[in-house]
Formats: sequence, C-alpha cells, structure tokens
Amino acid sequence: MVMKNRYLAAEHPFAPYVRILGKGKTSSRSLTLEEARAAMAMILAGEVEPVQLGAFLMLLRVKEESPAELAGFVLAARDRIAAERAAALAAAGITTPVCPDLDWSSYAGKRKHYPWFLLAVKLLVAHGVRVFMHGASGHTLNRLYTEAVLPRLGLRHCAGWADADHSLRDSGFAYLPLSRVSPVLGDIIQLRNVLGLRSPVHTLARLLNPLDAPAVLQAIFHPAYRESHQQAASLIGYGNSCVIKGEGGEIERNPDGLCLAKQIVDGELREETWPALFPQRHEAEEAFDPEVLLAVWRGEQTHDYGEMAVIGTLALALRVLQRAASQDDALALASTWWQGRDRHI
Repeated sequence: MVMKNRYLAAEHPFAPYVRILGKGKTSSRSLTLEEARAAMAMILAGEVEPVQLGAFLMLLRVKEESPAELAGFVLAARDRIAAERAAALAAAGITTPVCPDLDWSSYAGKRKHYPWFLLAVKLLVAHGVRVFMHGASGHTLNRLYTEAVLPRLGLRHCAGWADADHSLRDSGFAYLPLSRVSPVLGDIIQLRNVLGLRSPVHTLARLLNPLDAPAVLQAIFHPAYRESHQQAASLIGYGNSCVIKGEGGEIERNPDGLCLAKQIVDGELREETWPALFPQRHEAEEAFDPEVLLAVWRGEQTHDYGEMAVIGTLALALRVLQRAASQDDALALASTWWQGRDRHI
C-alpha cells in the first residue's frame, strides 16, 4: 500500500533534526544544545508526526544522548512545564508557590529489593526538608513502583500542580506523576513496551527538577550515564546535584557495594566514593509485601539490608543538601535520625 504523504511538496520542519541523527556513520552527529531544545519544543507542542517521533527517539537510543542533547531536551521541557504550572496555579488563586528544598525523581521501580529510599524521604520530611518527587509507573514490566507504595507510607500522591503546592505547604512532601508534570512526556515514556526499548525520556525525566529546587538527587542504572547526567545538570545550571548508580535505578544507595557519587557543589563538578557498608552481599527479596516496610519503620521487625539502605541513602541526601560536612558526619546524622524516628505511621 502506498501512503499519501502531505509533506511531499515541502520538507517537514522537524525533518532536519531526524536527518542530523540518522544521516549515516560518517555524516550523522549529535544535536547541539539549541538544536535539541528546539526539537523537544516541537515535540511538546505536538508539531511532530508519530513516525518522526519514533525515528527520532530510536536514533537517539542507538547513539546514546550527549550531555548537550540532554540539557537541551530538559530546558525545553522546563520552559513548557513552567508555563503550564503557572497557568494552573493562577487558576487556583495561588500567587506565591512553595519551593521545595530537594527534587527527587523516581522512574525505575524496584525488582530485587524494597523501596527503602521512601523511608529516607519520610525522615527528611519529618526533619523539615521539603521534598518534591516526580516519577512514572507501569512502563517496565515486573517492577514495584513508587506510586503503589506511597499511600501506605502516608506520602501524598497529588492530582495536579495546585494539589502539589498545597501538599508541599501542609506536609512538606508532594509526588506528581510525569503524566501530570508533562502529559506529552508521560505518553512517550509509556511507549517502552511498544518500542521494545527505553527512550531518552527515561533519562531526561530524571533531570527535570520542575519546581527548580536548589538541590537535585538523581539515580541511573547504567554506570556510564553518571557522568553525562552530571555534565547535563551543569549545562542546565543546577548548582547542587548528585547522581549515583542507584539500586534498581532508583535513588537508593546499595549498602552492599561502593557508591560513586558524581556531584555538583555550588556549581563545581566533584565526585566522591562511599564505601560498602557490609562485607557481604544480601539476597534479593523473593516477593514484596508493603507491610514489611511499615514493620521496619515501627521497629516491629529488623532488616539489616533495609535499615542500612535507608541510612546510606539519607546520608547522600544530607550531603547534597549541605547538611553534613563529610561522609562520616552525614552517616552519623542519618543514623541519629533513623534511631530517633517517630515510629507511628
């Protein structure tokens, strides 16, 4: 069957961006930051044909996104998100939005271990740190996603920007799914099982920091992405950020191994290595029961791996928030917070 193409008479405006990426081994190249920003702006505005979007995403996936491309994509997304959020807050009569202290992305889901990082988040909130979390669920099979656990821990899953602002103001925490943060990106991330591969949205979403929090935590699964995330965060202009290879791809320190943290501290690129907290590795969980998280929080059950995952993750957050001057100070403070937690939930 021959398809009618209404663009035969003139090249589609998005075609040059596909051509840059797909012109062949010797002629193709990465997009510049401004090209990436312009391309993503067109995608978010709905000015791209589905076949172009699929080609664009998969060409990027094969090549792997450069830091400049990631930064350009994120800047375009942040521009659009900021405008949409401002309109939503104005419609709700909110003139002075709350700014969180820490941006926390959660896109991977857990497969081997419980989402212990959520208990670290509870401790941060309990000690006055305002945390904005964004994420997505269901795009990869056989994983336990944050959205499914939040209600059991008393952490608020919000319906929109106004709801998130109220939740941050009242409780110090808000979770907003990517489908609410950016509906277009929310749709694209769900193409995982259609395309058979993850797209650049899985990467750039972690860098969004949509409320422009002064501190940003990120996690990746593939170690090579640590440096590209760090460099992209610098190009975007984040002053304080930290990216790690998190357990399962979530912002969670695996206490069984070394943790390399690629940081930005007051605009300066740095890195530090955190040593393993156990001499041996722990077995993966056979099944997930959210009641285990609750029992450990209440002190009704002990879990060596889980409790150290909470403390180690909390220590990383305290470092990026500049609440601790060293790793030892961060671990000591995190342990104190854990031992002194309000065990009612």
